[in-house]
Amino acid sequence: MSKGIIVREAHFPGRAPIDAYGNGGFRFADMSHRGSLLLLPSGVYGWDVEEGQALETALFQRLLDEAGDIEVLLVGTGTKLCFLPPDLKAMLKGAGISADPMSTGAAVRTYNIMLAEERAVAAALIAV
Repeated sequence: MSKGIIVREAHFPGRAPIDAYGNGGFRFADMSHRGSLLLLPSGVYGWDVEEGQALETALFQRLLDEAGDIEVLLVGTGTKLCFLPPDLKAMLKGAGISADPMSTGAAVRTYNIMLAEERAVAAALIAV
């Protein structure tokens, strides 16, 4: 009896800088991922968000679960800067997290620098 292919939620346990981005995905830790990513203290997770999609608070629940370990959230909003909805900003602020929206490319570069400085940073990166 064959079980076939088992599809699991994308997760890399650990922190890793982003080596490359574009063509709808990212490269990090000698791997590639197609789609958006959440980079948290507990690891790198696939994030089911596309450019232009409304950034609802429910999309950030996993991040809130780790709020005590995060001071800054970089939100890569795609090819263009999009502002965060007021309810999302208020929720993050209430959790003690400063959120900075920017293009995904700028977020990747800033994340890599802050990670190298061992800062309490997380990133939500929409694939471009």
